[in-house]
Parts: sequence; structure tokens; C-alpha cells
Amino acid sequence: MEAVLKKEIIINKTLCRFIGVLVFVILTSLGAFVRIPLPFTPVPLTLQTFFILLCGAFLGSRLGVTAQLSYVFLGILGLPVFTGASSGLGYLYGPTGGYIFGFILAVLFIGRFIKYAQNNLIPVLAVLFLGDLILLLCGAVWLKFLLGITLEKSLLIGFLPFIPGDLLKALVASGLYLKLKKRIREVF
Repeated sequence: MEAVLKKEIIINKTLCRFIGVLVFVILTSLGAFVRIPLPFTPVPLTLQTFFILLCGAFLGSRLGVTAQLSYVFLGILGLPVFTGASSGLGYLYGPTGGYIFGFILAVLFIGRFIKYAQNNLIPVLAVLFLGDLILLLCGAVWLKFLLGITLEKSLLIGFLPFIPGDLLKALVASGLYLKLKKRIREVF
């Protein structure tokens, strides 16, 4: 009983890592259902980027990439985990395919560099926001090739409109990360 009161529960690390990956696959999928269409772009606002930032920060690069690859794999297999309850390989060739690829790169970047941010809000925010910019840039570049438009136009419809909301998501994710970091590190 004393161990429980001190939060010193003996945990199977492999099981915890599996559950962590599963939780972020589910959260990324649920984030796709929070969808706000924008009239000037084929890409909607979603809550997925918020969970991508937390995935990289909490799980690190290896487990974070595993979570995001699992998410993509489940979508390809036919589970309705993509935005608009969509699925299938063909979805990745649509306007949001570049962003989904960006999920993996963002998690990889955040997982690698979050350890250097220490316990300070500004460096944590910088790492999370830079990871988010990587994600957005992947999406904008994909839109350029998919739609056959200039890079400037693709940045105008696939990058810049998302900056204010994603900065807010990065700020909230930074605060959450700093609050939970110590406990999460004990588990993973």
C-alpha cells in the first residue's frame, strides 16, 4: 500500500510502451474527427497536429515514429482513421497526404531534440513549433506537386493559414509536456 501512495508502482516497461504507442494512434485518429474545413484550401484544420506534438515529446523519436507509422498502416488497411473517416492507400494521394508524411518527420524531429529543451517553456515551445513547421512544410510541398501550383501559392493555402492555430497548439502542448514530463519519463 505504501508503494501505491508514493506512486512507486512496478510497471512492465514493454507493456507501457505498447500502451503509449496505442494511445497516440488512437489520439491521432480521434484528432482527425475534429475537422474544420477552410474555404480557400483543400486542407481542413484538425486537432491531429496537437497530438503529433505530444507524441514526439512523450514517446520520443523511436516510439513516436512507430505510433505514426501504425496510424498510417491502419488507415491503409481500411480503418476510418483519416480525416473525414476516410481510409485506404488512395487517401494518401489526396491533399492531406503530405501532412500525414509530415506527421512522421515531425515526431522524429521532436523526439530527437526535446531532450535538449530541459525544463524551460521557450526551448520546449521552439522544438514543438519547429516540428510543427516541418509537418506543415511537408504538406505545402505535397500540395505544390499535387495541384501543380507554385511554391508561393502552396505556402499561401497549405502553410501560412495554419501558423496561428498551430502556434497555440504548440504552446498548450508545451505546458502539458512540462507538467507531465517527469511522470511520463518514469513510465516510458
